[in-house]
Amino acid sequence: MRIGLISQWFPPEASFITGNLATGLAGRDHDVRVLTTFPSYPQGRTYPGYRQRWNDRTVHGGALVRRVPAYPSRDRSAVRRVASYLSFGASSAAAGVRYLARRDVNYVYLSPPTAAVGAVLTRALHRVPYVLHVQDPWPESVVHSGMVPGGRAGSVLGSAIASVVRRLYRSAAAIVVISPAMAEMVIAAGADPARVRVLLNWTDERLYRPVPRTAAARAELGHPGRCTVLYAGNIGPVQRLETAVRAAAAVPDRMDLVLMGSGVAEHAVRRLVDELAAPNVRILPRRPAAAMAGLYAAADYLLVCLRDAPGLRGTVPSKLQAALACGAPVIVSAGGDAAKLTRSAGVGFVCPPEDWRTLAEQFAAAADLPPQARAEMGERARRTYLERMSLRSGLDQFEDILAKVAGMGAP
Repeated sequence: MRIGLISQWFPPEASFITGNLATGLAGRDHDVRVLTTFPSYPQGRTYPGYRQRWNDRTVHGGALVRRVPAYPSRDRSAVRRVASYLSFGASSAAAGVRYLARRDVNYVYLSPPTAAVGAVLTRALHRVPYVLHVQDPWPESVVHSGMVPGGRAGSVLGSAIASVVRRLYRSAAAIVVISPAMAEMVIAAGADPARVRVLLNWTDERLYRPVPRTAAARAELGHPGRCTVLYAGNIGPVQRLETAVRAAAAVPDRMDLVLMGSGVAEHAVRRLVDELAAPNVRILPRRPAAAMAGLYAAADYLLVCLRDAPGLRGTVPSKLQAALACGAPVIVSAGGDAAKLTRSAGVGFVCPPEDWRTLAEQFAAAADLPPQARAEMGERARRTYLERMSLRSGLDQFEDILAKVAGMGAP
């Protein structure tokens, strides 16, 4: 097939989904063209060695990559982030009309929705069908992240985004979503149920894999003799890590909580740790991605935490796949599909979102679990990942979806 791939995020950024698809499909003898911008995530500055220009072409793992200019911004300013999204939508649309005109099918990594503008125009002008890969429910995700203002202005903006997304869903040949609840959400937003398919994300398997526990990694997390729960990732309003801090502070003699990362809510979380005088809570800076598998192995459990919001029911945080790929048991303070998956696979402990008292009980129960039972839970985690979320399975399913949309596969 001749496949177009449109995404605002692409390697060397930590966008392994799009990078894996491009190289994996090219490795299966498909002609893959990528349309993206210059790497700037998460710092909001163009990476060293790159210069914004109009027609930058390189080859990545057998796929031809064209980068077009866009305003680089990932800071707290909603205006600058919107400018980044809109600028990529405009430049990718202008380039994509010719660059992707002779494709059999175009794939769009739909975060943000403006990434689909080029695919929409190419469909209208050249009748090239497109497949949407929905990572976040819009406008719900931007509302919960705080990007959309409150009041009437926020309501108007949310309605406008919902209208745009509804049109994208209705004109897509197929829509791939990352969880069953998200499938319900996109159908409620106007998508044709017959065109929606659930495909769980995989993780970056070069980085996240089972590795031996080392004394050095364990010492980096804290007291070797205590049950240690590790949260690694963004510290923002969506994660609501204040819940985990309150829960850990309630059982100081049972376990340690290590928060490793940064984000816009970090100051508030640190302030709460000080207010509660929680001696068993530590906040550490981010570590290189290459070090995370070793730190996951050193922890007893990995924490997944989300705020309580209807729009997050379909969210399966990428850190859950990473934990399962490493064979690490999890503690999930969330609702929706992340909780259902954890419970049904028997890979960890679950409690409702933003319920710190119940989470404290789960922390204590996790600490009391015998080592052999914890090891069996880790084995189930690894097996669940391989059977339901692996890169190979994802490539097989995407190849099948794209072939059917392109008219090259049996219905």
